[in-house]
Amino acid sequence: MTILAKIGVSAVSVMLSVFCAFSQDISAQDSTPSELSEIFQAPRHINQLTVHPLTKKTLHFALMHTFGTLDGGIENLFGLDNGANIVIGFEYGLSDRISLGLTRTSQDKVYQLFGRYHLLRQTEDGQVPFSLSFAGGIGVISGDYTYLPADEQPVFSDRLVYFAQLMLAKKFGEKISVGVNPIFSYFSNALPVYQIEGTQNLYLALGLNGKWQVTKNSSLTLQWIPNLNSDIKNNFGVGWDIKAGQHVFQMYFVTSSALNEPYLLAGSNGVPGEEFRLGFNVNRLFFLGNDW
Repeated sequence: MTILAKIGVSAVSVMLSVFCAFSQDISAQDSTPSELSEIFQAPRHINQLTVHPLTKKTLHFALMHTFGTLDGGIENLFGLDNGANIVIGFEYGLSDRISLGLTRTSQDKVYQLFGRYHLLRQTEDGQVPFSLSFAGGIGVISGDYTYLPADEQPVFSDRLVYFAQLMLAKKFGEKISVGVNPIFSYFSNALPVYQIEGTQNLYLALGLNGKWQVTKNSSLTLQWIPNLNSDIKNNFGVGWDIKAGQHVFQMYFVTSSALNEPYLLAGSNGVPGEEFRLGFNVNRLFFLGNDW
């Protein structure tokens, strides 16, 4: 294992250990009435995880899509005929501050286990001026590569991917929310056969997102993910969220087909406006109480 690989795996191990240590201390805590209930409208904002918490025994179901680029025109129905990258995900609130989730991405058939821990929650009285959350996860690329020569087929250790993300967010007044998300992702072996552009193992980026509440149940959303240690084009997205009961529908244009954290950093991005893709997310909350 290279020195860079050892550093990456060690960093992920430390962050997951910290996550587990915190989780043991706060598993019985409940949110207080003064905490802001909604900085972002859903646990996901376009492609990124957010500080939006799940209450205890709440299940979040997410169905996410990105399609082909719009430049195919009406003949390909602006990318809808070119196939979709699809994520099906579930996340369950173990407490008001801890949740665990599992996603499956059609792109390279990645299964990813992740957790979120909400360290701080912005309060209405301003005593806590922002929300701070941590997320981390491990994934397995399960695609079938048996068509490759035997000596080129990825073994299990080649298929592992990791990510960690710190999420800092603040709501300004009634309409504006801003988030800053430093993101780390690591590929055990960034093989050319994977649907990524990058060839390195370690990726660092700074996810930036914003929300402008236009009406009571709808908002304009923005996303920008500049890469910090690679030459891959930066990810950009603009969208519209609509809340209807326990559903949040998210429609957006984005420069990448990627929908999970490692691929957001290592995958290819088009030029905003020229190579936009249509994306669509469905978020649904289920409250699973004692009588469920």
